[in-house]
Amino acid sequence: MSNSESRKLAELAKRRGFFLPSNEIYGGAAGFYTYGPEGAALKRHLEDAWRDRFTVKEGNQEIEAPTIMPEAVFEASGHLDTFDDMLVECAECGASHRADHLIEDNTKIEDAEALEITDVEELIREHELVCPACGAALADEPVSDFNLMFETTIGPGSGQSGYMRPETAQGIFVEFPQLAEYARNQLPFGVTQIGPAYRNEISPRRGVIRVREFTQAELELFINPERNGPDLSQVADVELTLYPIENQREEGSEYVEKTVREAVEDGTIASDWVAYYLGIAQGWYERVGVDMDRFRFRQHLPGERAHYASDCWDAESELGGDWVEIAGFAYRGDYDLSKHAEYSGQEFTVFEPYDEPITAERATVDPDMSYLGPEFASKAGEIADALETLAERDRAAFEGETVAVEIEDGAYEIPTEKTGFSVEEVTESGEHITPHVIEPSFGVGRTLYTLVAHAYGEDEVEGEERTYLSLAPEMAPTTVGVFPLMDRDGLGDRAREIAGELREAGLEVAYDDSGNIGRRYRRQDEVGTPFCVTVDYESQENETVTLRERDSTAQIRVPTADLTELLTDFRNGVRSFDEVRGGYEELSESPANPAE
Repeated sequence: MSNSESRKLAELAKRRGFFLPSNEIYGGAAGFYTYGPEGAALKRHLEDAWRDRFTVKEGNQEIEAPTIMPEAVFEASGHLDTFDDMLVECAECGASHRADHLIEDNTKIEDAEALEITDVEELIREHELVCPACGAALADEPVSDFNLMFETTIGPGSGQSGYMRPETAQGIFVEFPQLAEYARNQLPFGVTQIGPAYRNEISPRRGVIRVREFTQAELELFINPERNGPDLSQVADVELTLYPIENQREEGSEYVEKTVREAVEDGTIASDWVAYYLGIAQGWYERVGVDMDRFRFRQHLPGERAHYASDCWDAESELGGDWVEIAGFAYRGDYDLSKHAEYSGQEFTVFEPYDEPITAERATVDPDMSYLGPEFASKAGEIADALETLAERDRAAFEGETVAVEIEDGAYEIPTEKTGFSVEEVTESGEHITPHVIEPSFGVGRTLYTLVAHAYGEDEVEGEERTYLSLAPEMAPTTVGVFPLMDRDGLGDRAREIAGELREAGLEVAYDDSGNIGRRYRRQDEVGTPFCVTVDYESQENETVTLRERDSTAQIRVPTADLTELLTDFRNGVRSFDEVRGGYEELSESPANPAE
């Protein structure tokens, strides 16, 4: 989509109620958007479709956690230390800019986010980049890390420090012990959440693409990496467009087209679970209406991975000539659960029974604290812990008369007889493991923008220019527009009755009796309504109506008794308009308003 088309899309989005900048009567605040009636409906349908695929069909649980969480949560998660973007400030006008974006916007360099700060500073000097706001040179300005967390206070006065969550995931991780119980401590199990997240972006831009409040749809799948694998047969033959690290590093290298099975077998995708979810996501994106010719999966370069991810692939859509991340698929390992266990002192494990009990020798210690206490005072506890760790790791260390252990402030010798060291034969029925996490994380707003951008079209119908959105019926804010040919002679009354019947059946209906039929069609086409029903004089004679399909503008004559079932099937993807049109009378032109 060209810049001209992008501007048209932004104008359409505001004029027709998809999304618009918030609080403009007070000057607004960058990075905050309101979804209007059309956008809110489209967003709701998108979330419902995601919930259907990733919660219901995958057999996962769904929760809803608070959006404000105590500081301790983000100390444990690492966000307070590592959740940064690169900031450069203009000395002339004081404007702040995201340094890596300046490089990407003004050079041929992609993914500058993966570079070190010193490299970014050098590129700004080398390319003589200037402030977009005032034109002043930025070559001598320092680049620094800027933490994206929104800080707040919980409670009155100084209260308790808290933060707006930058992702929905932590609300799942902190409740893991209870969620594991709900899942009967059986791995694998998944937990989903759809809700708002907040990031204090340095330079929000491109409408709802980069904002400070946005909606995420996330799945956290908890697995035993040694025992749990996906059923790849479900997605083995799904064709993926992949952009692996090695292809990104080779100038002029193309994408690779592989099935999920091929990508796993040749190691292009290291994790079976990540590959599984790429296959599932591919089908879901096709379902909701993403143009798959403008879609790819790109592997994160090492420097751009989140602090918790050992591997990550992004789903990206082409928008305005740029590739934009709309989802991420990360292997988070046991980072999150281990960190919360460490900081909270709670158990974040699941007991996994063995297929058969295992008998094995286990080295243990039972230190004589009546000796360690007087001898080592406050260090006695640390020494006892060190002895326990050493026994598990190196039994041979206890073969001499003394045992050497190291704690934070130095090394100590303890008589072996005071350690209570022994080797016992034990029978174990299972083990406690810290699960690993697979995370598909979707940006709802970015996906919504993608659907609108990819659905946008212009053509000419009956000599008039037309703008339309070719949205999938399941996604469209309104399923059907219902019109009387004229609001007289009982046509309006009958059209309102039909609209009411369709609403009762659960369909979203727009009733319109203003202007000529052509203009009413154009209004519905522009907001993506896939079908329009017109009640005319023939409807009074034989209880039929005209049913028009948006993209082709084809019309058929349909008995009103068939209407609800047809439209419900169209919306739910059970049947398509093309599949049924041969069974009804096809009309060659639009109904015309009779002369006044």
